[in-house]
Amino acid sequence: MVYHSTSEHETVELGRRLGSILRAGAVVALRGGLGAGKTAFSRGIAAALHVRETLTSPTFTIVNEYEGDLPLFHFDMYRVGSDDDLFMLGWDEYLERGGVVVVEWSENIAPALPDTAITVAIERAGENARDITVTGADLWD
Repeated sequence: MVYHSTSEHETVELGRRLGSILRAGAVVALRGGLGAGKTAFSRGIAAALHVRETLTSPTFTIVNEYEGDLPLFHFDMYRVGSDDDLFMLGWDEYLERGGVVVVEWSENIAPALPDTAITVAIERAGENARDITVTGADLWD
């Protein structure tokens, strides 16, 4: 399903809508270029999970952990280049911890994503507008 966002606020709200239907063990694979809105979408997921901390991009730490209704593990795979890197991160352990895993730059680890991952592709459709394609979940159920 393709959703159209005309502002960062709407992108956050779409993330919140998805976050409201996520359950323990969910993996959300985000795709999109620099500045597309992946972190804004992730902030919406965090809000739906009642995370109290401000979610920030984990670019230099690779993963940030947040407490909410469910643990939220927010990954940035921009700098991850190999299966060895994933192993060193404890990727498999994060998938088994019963939280929600949100992965920015998920295309860099596509073979390691579970088949059940929800894919969110964000593309610029103007200065502030975005086309957001969600595969694996319907935000308007």
